[in-house]
Amino acid sequence: MKSVRNFVIIAHIDHGKSTLADRMLEMTDTVVKRQMKPQYLDAMELERERGITIKMTPVRMAYSYKSEDYELNLIDTPGHSDFGYEVSRALTAVEGAVLLVDATQGLQAQTLANYEAAKLAGLKIIGCVNKIDLNPSDLENVIEDLSKLLNCNKEDIFKVSAKTGEGVKELVEGVIKKIPPPERGKGKQALIFDSIYDDHKGIVAYVRIFSGSFKAKESAKLIGANRQFIAKEVGIFTPETKVAEELSEGEIGYIATGIKDPGVLKIGDTIGDIPLPGYTPPNPVVFVSLYPEEGDKYDDLQSALNKLRLMDSSITIEPDYSEVLGRGFKAGFLGRLHFEIVTTRLEREFGLSVVTSFPSVAYKVTTKQGEKIIESPKDFPEEYIKVEEPVVSIRIMSPKEYLGKVMSLRGFFKMSSEQTESLEDNVIIKAKMPLAELVSDFDDKLKSVSLGYASFSYSFFGYQPANVTKLEVLVAEEEVPGLTRIVYKDEAPRAARKIAEELKNLLPRALFVQAIQVKGLGKILARENISALKKDVTGYLYGGDRTRKEKLWKKQKRGKKRLKQRGKVTISPEIFKELLKK
Repeated sequence: MKSVRNFVIIAHIDHGKSTLADRMLEMTDTVVKRQMKPQYLDAMELERERGITIKMTPVRMAYSYKSEDYELNLIDTPGHSDFGYEVSRALTAVEGAVLLVDATQGLQAQTLANYEAAKLAGLKIIGCVNKIDLNPSDLENVIEDLSKLLNCNKEDIFKVSAKTGEGVKELVEGVIKKIPPPERGKGKQALIFDSIYDDHKGIVAYVRIFSGSFKAKESAKLIGANRQFIAKEVGIFTPETKVAEELSEGEIGYIATGIKDPGVLKIGDTIGDIPLPGYTPPNPVVFVSLYPEEGDKYDDLQSALNKLRLMDSSITIEPDYSEVLGRGFKAGFLGRLHFEIVTTRLEREFGLSVVTSFPSVAYKVTTKQGEKIIESPKDFPEEYIKVEEPVVSIRIMSPKEYLGKVMSLRGFFKMSSEQTESLEDNVIIKAKMPLAELVSDFDDKLKSVSLGYASFSYSFFGYQPANVTKLEVLVAEEEVPGLTRIVYKDEAPRAARKIAEELKNLLPRALFVQAIQVKGLGKILARENISALKKDVTGYLYGGDRTRKEKLWKKQKRGKKRLKQRGKVTISPEIFKELLKK
C-alpha cells in the first residue's frame, strides 16, 4: 500500500495531457521507445483524428525511487467540458492530481473547473506548467497565477516540456513524494469507474480496489445490481490489458465479469460486500432522436447503444418513433460535442449510419394537469400556463483585449452578465445563459470574436421563465411532426421563413400545387408554394377548332383541383436527412 500512488492528469483541452502521459510511459519503461507513438493512451482513431481525449485511460507504471519500487497508477482524462463526467469519475478512484497548464496559454476556464472538482474530491493537487521548451515570455506570470490558485509557493510548481521530456523525471518523483498512498479500507470493495464490452469476457469492469482482494475463478457480487458472478479474469493496464493473479487494495485494474447483458452493470456500482458511495448520475442537457438509415437495423442500433453506454454511462436512451423514419431512440447527451462523438462512434465502431433529429433541450412546462418535463418538441403542448427553460452558469476566461468583443455576445445569446474578475492579463466573466443558446453555436462564436484565445466552462444552474413557441410544419395541409421545433417567440418569424424556403428547395414537384406552411404564435408565419408539374395534354392536337384544346385544359384544371384536395405528400427519408443537415 505504501508503495502505491494513484493519480490523474487534469487540464484544459489541448494543454498537453496525453503528450505528458507519453513521456511518463517512456521514462518508466512502460512502453519501449520503438513502440511509442504520439497520444499512446488515446486508443480510439477518433481521438487521434481530432487531437482530443474522449475516454479516460488507466495505466500502471513501475518506478524505482531511492532504492524503493513504486507502483504508479495514472488515469489520463479528457479536457473538454462535455466530458467532465469522465473526469469526475476518475477523481474518485485516485488520491492525487497533476493540474497541467500550457505556459503559452495560461490558466483557462476548464483549468479552474478541474481544479475545483479535484479540490472537492479531497485530492492532493500538484501544479505543473507545460511547454517550457518554447521559452514563453509569460512563463513567470503563468507560474505565479497557478501558485496563487493552488495557494502554494512558486517553487512548488513543476516546469516540464511534454515534447522533449525535460522536467518529467522531477514531476514523477514529485508525485511519489507529494501524493499520499491509499488508505486501508474494510471488507471487500471495488468501485467500478468505467467498463467495456468484450465478446468473449462479457462486461469488463474497470475498478479501483478500496479494500480486500479479487482473483479469477472466485465468486463476486455486483451490490447495486444484486448479481452474483464468477470472475473470468482479473488484470492490470500496462496500458494494454495484462492478466494478473490478483488485484489487492489500493490498486487499479479490471475484472472480467462474464456477464453478457449490458444492462446489468452500472458505472459507480460496487463489487464486493460493502457498498461504496458511487457517483451522482449526470444530467443530460441535449436531446436528439436517432434513427437507423436502414429501417431493418433497429435491433443493431439498440445493441450498439447499449454497448456504448457501458463505456459512456452519461448517455441516456429510450425508444422513439417517427412517422417518416420509423423506430429509433431518443438519446440524452452532455453537450453538442458529446452528441457528435457518439454518432461518429456508431458509424465507425459499429458500422451504423444514423439520421438525427434537431438537437433540443428539456423544457419544464406547467399545464392545468400539472408540471412535466418536455424533451421532444413534438410533445410540446398547445396550451400551457408557463414554460421554463434550462439555464447554465457559464464562466468565460478571456485576454483583456478581447473583453469588449466577448461582452458583445451577451445580446446575441441572451446572456446576462453577473460579474467580472481580473486575473493578471486575463479577465473572468461569470454569467448565466439559456442552455439552448449554449448548445447552438456559442463555442464557435466565442472562438471567432477572441481569435481562439477565450475559453469557457459551464454547469447546470436551474430553470427560468422562457418566452418560447412551437413551430409546426404543414405540407399540403398535413402536419409533419418530425420537423417540429421550439424557438424563442421573437425569432419565430425568421426561423419559420427559413424552414419554408429550405423545404421548397428540397421537395420534388407533384402534379398539384403543394403548400408549405409553418405555423406558430397561433397563426401561419410563413408559406411557400411548390408549383405543379405541367403536362402538355394538347400536344398531340394540331389544326382544327381551338375549343377542343380549351375543353382538355379545363378537364386538366378540374383534375388538379381534385388532386390538391386528396393529394398526400410523403417526405422521403432522404429529404428529411437533407433538411436536418441544414
